[in-house]
Amino acid sequence: MSAIKIGALMVVVAGLLGLAGCGDDDSSSTASTSSTESTDTTASGGGGGSGETVDISETEFAIDPSDVKTKAGTVTFDVSNDGEIPHTLEIEGNGVEEELEPDLAGGESGTLEVDLKAGDYEMYCPIANHREEGMEGTITVQ
Repeated sequence: MSAIKIGALMVVVAGLLGLAGCGDDDSSSTASTSSTESTDTTASGGGGGSGETVDISETEFAIDPSDVKTKAGTVTFDVSNDGEIPHTLEIEGNGVEEELEPDLAGGESGTLEVDLKAGDYEMYCPIANHREEGMEGTITVQ
């Protein structure tokens, strides 16, 4: 019985040491996680200028979040089609007009990287009448 307890303790200690090692090697991942938490909390890409990532979910017929606040610089939009019919994302304003291609079938995801300056932008799904059905939102860049 004592050997089983010692073996179990060794497994726990080894696991904790493994986690500690991951934490040390993952400092940039921690910053990413913090930014993601900010995205969830504030409905925007959080924190630090260039290199921000904003998660966007598209469904019939909504974009979530529909109001995004972010910093100027290169912003990556991670778009997931959580609906059943094809969707995509277009960002327009301040001389920018960028569209995620190809369209995303239900369950697919894609990435749109856009260089944004301070100002306001529109985002929407340009497929058929999806925008009119409610698939639109705004991006405010500071």
